[in-house]
Amino acid sequence: MSNLVKFGIQFLLLMGVFGFFWIKGSPVHLSLSFLMIPVLVLMMAAMGLGLGIIISSLTTKYRDLSILIGFGVQLLMYATPVAYPLSFLKHNKFAAWIQWNPLTPIVEAFRYALFQNGSFSAGSLLYSAVFIIVVLFIGLMTFSKVERTFMDTV
Repeated sequence: MSNLVKFGIQFLLLMGVFGFFWIKGSPVHLSLSFLMIPVLVLMMAAMGLGLGIIISSLTTKYRDLSILIGFGVQLLMYATPVAYPLSFLKHNKFAAWIQWNPLTPIVEAFRYALFQNGSFSAGSLLYSAVFIIVVLFIGLMTFSKVERTFMDTV
C-alpha cells in the first residue's frame, strides 16, 4: 500500500509536468488511451503479487533463493523495455525474446497511454493477462502447500 501511495504522488507530479508543458505551448497528447493506466497498474500489481507469493513461499525452504532473485531482477530489468522503446530493437536478434517478457506489453501500453508512441496491441496485453492469471494461480497453490509447514521452516 505504501508503494501505491508513492506511485500516486509520482503520478501527480507527472501530471504537473504535463500541465507545465501544456501551459508553455508544447504539444501534450492525452487521449482516451490515458484511461488504460488504472488497468495497467492493476495488472502490474497482480503480477507482483503472484510472483511475490511464489518467491516468498520458496524462500522459506531455500534461503539462498533470495540472493538469486535479487540478481535475476536486475538482469530482467534489461529484458524489459523501460529505458528504451521496443521499436528500438526492430532488427536486433534479442527482440523476439524481449517480446516474450510478460512485462513488455504492459510497459509499452504505459508508453502508448502517456506519450502516444510505442508498439501497443490488445493481443499482447491479453498474453500478459493470461500470464498473470497463471502466475497468481501457481502462487496461490504454492503458498497453500507451503503454508502447512511454514512455521516449521521459519
